[in-house]
Amino acid sequence: MLRRETATSPQRAAAALVGLRRYQEAPRTRRRMRPIRYRSGAARLRDGARGSTGVPVVLVPSLINPPYVLDLAPGRSLIAHLAAAGFHPWLVDWGTPRAQDAGLDLAGHVTRRLLPLLGRLDRPALLVGYCLGGTLALAAAAAAAPGRVAGVATIAAPWHFAGYGDEARAALAALWAQVAPGAKALGVLPMEVLQTAFWQLDPARTIAKYAAFATMPAGRAADFVQLEDWANGGAPLTYAAGADLFEALLANDRPGRGAWQVGGRAVDPHALSCPATEFVSLTDRITPATTAVGLASRRDLAAGHVGMMVGGRARALLYDPLTDWLRTIA
Repeated sequence: MLRRETATSPQRAAAALVGLRRYQEAPRTRRRMRPIRYRSGAARLRDGARGSTGVPVVLVPSLINPPYVLDLAPGRSLIAHLAAAGFHPWLVDWGTPRAQDAGLDLAGHVTRRLLPLLGRLDRPALLVGYCLGGTLALAAAAAAAPGRVAGVATIAAPWHFAGYGDEARAALAALWAQVAPGAKALGVLPMEVLQTAFWQLDPARTIAKYAAFATMPAGRAADFVQLEDWANGGAPLTYAAGADLFEALLANDRPGRGAWQVGGRAVDPHALSCPATEFVSLTDRITPATTAVGLASRRDLAAGHVGMMVGGRARALLYDPLTDWLRTIA
C-alpha cells in the first residue's frame, strides 16, 4: 500500500516510514481497565461507577477493536461523562473468543452474551451502542424480554450495508474470499484482516497520518499513539461472526432488507417496544451516513467516526446531547 500510494513521491514514502518507526518505538504505559462485575462466556460487563445508584446505561462497543475507546482518557471518556451526570455506566467487554466459540455468530453474541449480561442488572438498562455495537444493541432491544431494555441509542451504527456502495462491497467480498479458508481453519478472524479492510477504505489517509506523525509535537504525539494503539488492537472475531459480517451484512445487507434474524425473528429497528435514537456522522469513512438506520429520532454530527467519540468537540457534539436524550428516557 505504501509503494502504491507514494509511487511518485519518495519523500512522502520516507516520511511515512519515519513516522511508522516513531510510532513503533514510542513509550507506552499499562492501561487500567474498569473492574469486571459479571461474565457471560468470554464477554464481561465492566463497572464504570462502583456503588452508583443511578439508572444503568450499558455501553455496547463494536466487536472490532478494544472497548476502551469509550473510556479512553480523562476528558475523553463517555463513561466518566455519564457517571458525572448521575447515571451508572457499564461497559461490555466482548473478550477473546475461546476455541468452543468458533460457531458463535453475531446473533449469538446478542442472545448468548449481551442479553444474559443485561439480565444480571437489577433494573432495565438504557443501551448505547457504538459502530457495530449499535447494530447489536438494536438487535438486543428487539430480542429482549418486554421491559428489559428501557431505551437504545446508536452512535455511528451501520444498518443499511448496501450504503457502502458496490465498489467497496466488492473489494470487501474479494478480501473475504481470500481469507475465509484460513479463518475457518483457525476458528477466528484475526484483527489484522479487519484492519486491512479499514485501510482499503482510505489508503491515502493511512499513509498521510504516519507521514504527519514523523514531525508531530510531543504532546500531540502521545495522543496519536494512544488512539492508534486502540485502532491497531483488538481480539479476533469468532469465525461465525466474521462470516456473518462479510456475508450476511456486507454482501447481502440482511439488516437493511429486514431479513436479519436474532432470537428466531427478524429485527425491525422501527418497531421496538422502547424509545430509540441514532447519532449519525456526516463525515464518517468507516460507517458512512448512507448506512444509517433511519430512525425517526436522529441527530447528525459533523465529526468523523472516531473524532465524534474522543475528539476535542466530542462533549459538545455527542456526550451532552446523548446525555440529554438519556435523561428524557430515564
